[in-house]
Amino acid sequence: MENYLIMQRSQYMLNITKIIQQQQDVFNTGQTSDISFRAEQLKKLKQLLQKNEKDLYAAIYEDFAKSEFETYMAELSQIYHEINLSIKNLSKWSKVKKVPTNLANYPGKSYIIPEPLGCVLVIGAWNYPYALSLIPLVSAMAAGNTVILKPSELPNRTSKIMAQIINQNFASGFLAVIEGGIDETTEILKHRFDKIFFTGSTAVGKIIYQAAAKNLSPITLELGGKSPTFVLKDCDLKISVKRIIWAKFLNAGQTCVAPDYILVDKSIEKDFLNELKQQFEKNNEFYNQDSFVKIINNNNFQRLQKLIDESKIYYGGECNKNHRYISPTILENITFDDKIMQDEVFGPILPVITFENLDDVISKIKEREKPLSCYIYGNNKKQIDKILQQISFGGGAINDSVMHLSNSNLPFGGVGNSGFGSYHGKAGFECFSHHKSILHRSNWFETSLKYPPYKKYKQNLLQLIMRI
Repeated sequence: MENYLIMQRSQYMLNITKIIQQQQDVFNTGQTSDISFRAEQLKKLKQLLQKNEKDLYAAIYEDFAKSEFETYMAELSQIYHEINLSIKNLSKWSKVKKVPTNLANYPGKSYIIPEPLGCVLVIGAWNYPYALSLIPLVSAMAAGNTVILKPSELPNRTSKIMAQIINQNFASGFLAVIEGGIDETTEILKHRFDKIFFTGSTAVGKIIYQAAAKNLSPITLELGGKSPTFVLKDCDLKISVKRIIWAKFLNAGQTCVAPDYILVDKSIEKDFLNELKQQFEKNNEFYNQDSFVKIINNNNFQRLQKLIDESKIYYGGECNKNHRYISPTILENITFDDKIMQDEVFGPILPVITFENLDDVISKIKEREKPLSCYIYGNNKKQIDKILQQISFGGGAINDSVMHLSNSNLPFGGVGNSGFGSYHGKAGFECFSHHKSILHRSNWFETSLKYPPYKKYKQNLLQLIMRI
């Protein structure tokens, strides 16, 4: 049996090596650099996804009961948007960009050439298995690379349907999906890539980063963190709560940019909690066991269940292990020392912390790792500006949550422990491109200034030129 497993592993390694070599060979032909080729492949991908939408919906429902509406809204529509945007702007994004030439290099001209990086690896995440795998894939294709996609193995049906759609319709030398878990990912990471793009937890991100460093592969890490939400006393309470609930409990809270916890002004705490309860009761049929998205697996279910302090439940708290169901749960009287405040929640549990002094609570946040997102509900410009200026975070919104991701003109990414590098729209194209800088000199004039012998008058003239 042991020899059989060793043989299997060896065969798997050979297959990975073969695909990577194929992709490097295809890239070296220059075929993927052609703008029309990129556009054709992106159109083909969109057509295949549209053709297989029913299977995509069925697969994700089997994995964690996500509805067609939510899958289209939060995943497929975003992928289609990125494809359309990339096709529309490919020529513009790929254009040579002229830049000024300094006096020391006259006569001449300077420009920057965007070029694809080569064979890239995209490692997707489980919580939005289509969007977090295929949007970076689209960006990599638009930039002219060959791509290996490694989807998360946790939602295994979505992994299988993506592998089926791509591997049966694209040459492996251009696009390939490689499935598997930790062992397979470990084997893939032993190879050198021209770029690695990873979405997932900070802990796994560190492992990916170490593996990439061995081959000096550039990397983008899209990670997570505890994203705070400020609810100021002058906010529009009804609309604020409505938007917070939607953003927090979308996908059962399994969203990296979801509001992780609430910081509410003490003076409106009771009104805020009461409004939360009223809106949940108003939409109870959506959040019940039959309609709500499931927790992805039993391990995550048990982790989340342990975070619920029953003595601090204000609303919800219902758990059903057999259905991997946790009802939307609000925890009150929470402090920064509570267990739920130590790590990202990543589930349908919303801790509420009150504050009286904004400066004090900002200091508490700054003591911790930089979050991926931050949200502010209110209209006091002075307070809003203070939060924006003093807290470092990846991106966010004022009087809304999560929706900044839907604007492709806003690069999406983290900072510090929440990741580095960004994508979406043009930022995605640039994420998978190298910008080659070129100086093109003319031959009709040459100065002796930079050549020996080095004289004092030359130094004086050089200093004068460099001041200009």
